[in-house]
Amino acid sequence: MTTIRHIFVLCIFSISITVFCPLKAQLLWEISGNGAKQKSYLLATNRLVEMQFLDTIPNVFKCFGQCNKVVTEFAMQDYEALAALRQAAILPDSIKLSNFYSESEYEYIDNTLRINLGMGLDKLCRMKPSYLTEMFRAELMKQWLHYDEQKSMESFFEAVAAERNMPVVGLDNIGETMYMLFDREPFHWQCKELLKVIEYPENEVKQERIIKDMYLNGRLSDIAYQVEGPDNTTSVSFSDYKVYCQRNQQWVKRLKPYLTTGGAFITLNAVYLGGEKGLIEQLRAAGYRVVPYNRRLKIKN
Repeated sequence: MTTIRHIFVLCIFSISITVFCPLKAQLLWEISGNGAKQKSYLLATNRLVEMQFLDTIPNVFKCFGQCNKVVTEFAMQDYEALAALRQAAILPDSIKLSNFYSESEYEYIDNTLRINLGMGLDKLCRMKPSYLTEMFRAELMKQWLHYDEQKSMESFFEAVAAERNMPVVGLDNIGETMYMLFDREPFHWQCKELLKVIEYPENEVKQERIIKDMYLNGRLSDIAYQVEGPDNTTSVSFSDYKVYCQRNQQWVKRLKPYLTTGGAFITLNAVYLGGEKGLIEQLRAAGYRVVPYNRRLKIKN
């Protein structure tokens, strides 16, 4: 795990190089107003981006150092909750996955999972389709987009906070997280989605590559439009975006006590933040002043 001394070194390093990267200023946001006693900060993340990328976001470590708590989607350091999630991914005994596919479809899914995951449906048939879909997508990202969970930026600050005995708060509780992961779509639709991802993996890879490139250039609104657009036929599509927008409204309410006291360092996936119904605009609608922290950053000549 990265030490606090390493964070300090990264902070100094980032100040020296990132004046050349003004677009990345759009990934770090300052939140104030609406009765806040102290400023808070919002960092957009992308799980396919490695933690070294944080070096290129101006002042991100400085802002983190001014905070006394980390707020994220789900507190991954809660190991009891993680155990509950794994249990929630298992199908009830009354449901058999094979009943929702033809024999050829079931065999095709089995072979594809066996090739890519090293396990077939003889071992995985008790898992919910949404879980299998995410397992397969993660493997696609590893193979084609060099995704490495251990190097991902997504949970970096959460892990550092835990190392420093700094509070880590999840905006979703365990029940809501289980719903979002495994039950927000009807079971028959989960089955169709799994088959679609198995049949057209290139669509998933292409979409994630586009979103990653947009992220690297600080284009949060474009990410939102990419997900909610009519041409998106991937497993994360317009129906998912509508759920995200509804959840953003709840998140604004849950963020209020943390924003009022201030000193919150909020890390959330960039998919949730941009666009007219993204979290940034909903925070503004609630009366907060939300601006890019490095908005005055200039390119060095």
